[in-house]
Amino acid sequence: MIHEPSTLAIAVFLVFVAATLGLSTYLGKKAKSSAGYFAAHGQIPWFVNGVAFAGDYLSAASFLGICGMIAFYGYDGFLYSIGYLAGWVVALFVVAEPMKRLGKFTFADALNARFNSPGIKLAAGVSTLAVSVFYLIPQMVGAGVLVQPLLGLPHWAGVVLVGAVVIFIVVTAGMVSTTWVQFIKGSLLVVFSTVLTALILARGFYVMPGAADETQTVVKQADGQVLVNGQPRGTGPSESQLNPVGHISRLPGDVEKTGPLGPLEFFRVLQQSEVVLYSSETTRSADGTTTTTYSPKPTPGSRILRPGEHPTFKGIRSDKLFDKLNFISLMFALFCGTASLPHILIRYYTVKNEAAARKSTIVGIACIGFFYVLTLYMGLGAMTSGALDVTDSNMAAPLLARSFSELLFAVISAIAFTTVLGTVSGLILASAGAVTHDLLESSGAVHLSDHERVRLAKIASVGVGTVAIVLGILFKELNVSYLVGWAFSVAASANLPALVMLLFWTGTTRQGIIAAVIVGMASSLAWILLSGETFEKVYGLSASDALVPFSQPGIVTIPLGFATLIAVSLATRERAQS
Repeated sequence: MIHEPSTLAIAVFLVFVAATLGLSTYLGKKAKSSAGYFAAHGQIPWFVNGVAFAGDYLSAASFLGICGMIAFYGYDGFLYSIGYLAGWVVALFVVAEPMKRLGKFTFADALNARFNSPGIKLAAGVSTLAVSVFYLIPQMVGAGVLVQPLLGLPHWAGVVLVGAVVIFIVVTAGMVSTTWVQFIKGSLLVVFSTVLTALILARGFYVMPGAADETQTVVKQADGQVLVNGQPRGTGPSESQLNPVGHISRLPGDVEKTGPLGPLEFFRVLQQSEVVLYSSETTRSADGTTTTTYSPKPTPGSRILRPGEHPTFKGIRSDKLFDKLNFISLMFALFCGTASLPHILIRYYTVKNEAAARKSTIVGIACIGFFYVLTLYMGLGAMTSGALDVTDSNMAAPLLARSFSELLFAVISAIAFTTVLGTVSGLILASAGAVTHDLLESSGAVHLSDHERVRLAKIASVGVGTVAIVLGILFKELNVSYLVGWAFSVAASANLPALVMLLFWTGTTRQGIIAAVIVGMASSLAWILLSGETFEKVYGLSASDALVPFSQPGIVTIPLGFATLIAVSLATRERAQS
């Protein structure tokens, strides 16, 4: 069975979890003060911080979501990688050194460096929480997806398990533990993804025996049960009567297999081949329940390697204006969002000086860029491995590893689990800092001693972690890369205009910053919640009922944030100078 638990996988998984918890316990003694808890005393080496950047940034969306999207749709999933990586150009040349110079613990510190305004702290703190929560959702969804085949537990149990482990990491040692977990996970992710890519190239392509029958249909019912040709999956003498899903049906020259392939030859051969993919169609009954049917669809390799096949990216080929705007808006948000993510920005406070911040950003870019190249091979390798679960795109990479060996599946799944741990711990830490340092203390509501600040941050971590668990259970059906697009849009709309204008326009006022953060955050959230994709995938309503013309808000809400800051700053400049 696709989701049959593996004793070896469970053993490796438990070793990874035990090592992570042991490391957190050991490092806990270094996080007694607020400077240690939130920023590791600024003593993290720049190279370690750079790899930790990669460990923090290469989240479930990068490993599970992008690989899954490429495996199901082809090249389009790689466009997410391009957008994610391009955003680091902004982080390197615009944000890295000023963030280190201006701040202390949180993103709000940098915004408030010139003004000492409780209003800025409050607005930035709320924005940090909103972005972090939106980013937490796909990480927790990915966690449940991973634990389900590893331990044989339901999705919700996996989300709860991950949430509990992450809360322990953050509460125990704060940024010190989080940094080293991210460093280890980033290193392992790049190394083993390289190994997996090498195996894909060494195996090459082949026409899979027993896969010639392309008439099977897979149906996912409203209650979650999966039927293959009318029979429940997982019953009968063979593996659920399910022929290999995602396979080559014809190779160039009608050969049976290619043998090992080079990195460029891999794409040339695939372009001239035919691959059996699965298209989906969702129907809604009179009582509101949905049924999704997956049908095999022979597809030319040349079509797989061209952009514009995924619904999100149809604007590349569509003649409709709103489709084109939706694509441009998504890429704009991905490009601008990286330098605005709170859990990325706080990493600049963990190194000694601005030069170390710049160096660590360069190391992070190198690791992240190399990994994203590997996702293209892993996604296409999963597409042709015969091991896809058509009902769950997020499992493409682990199931690809299982097609090689059980041990590799165990290791890749465990690494993916630590990927979730590293990103979620960073997000929860950023949220705890926002609650403690921005919303309560700096807004003037309470005055905390250093010990009380750390204790309150740990309590906030538990609260945010609990919220993340609940949301991870509720949004379990959505692809994690799609969900992360939301977080990038909100971050770019709410945070980037204020940060960029503060750095490069002396006319910026505190009122302008507050207004830009609030307007950017509120408008992007409202646009997302009123969009067609949210109506269809979250509310279960028809996309035609949506109140906005396209789903991605960035192209509207990011300029709106800049315009709001400029207008309000001009209107309040005289008051600020008086």
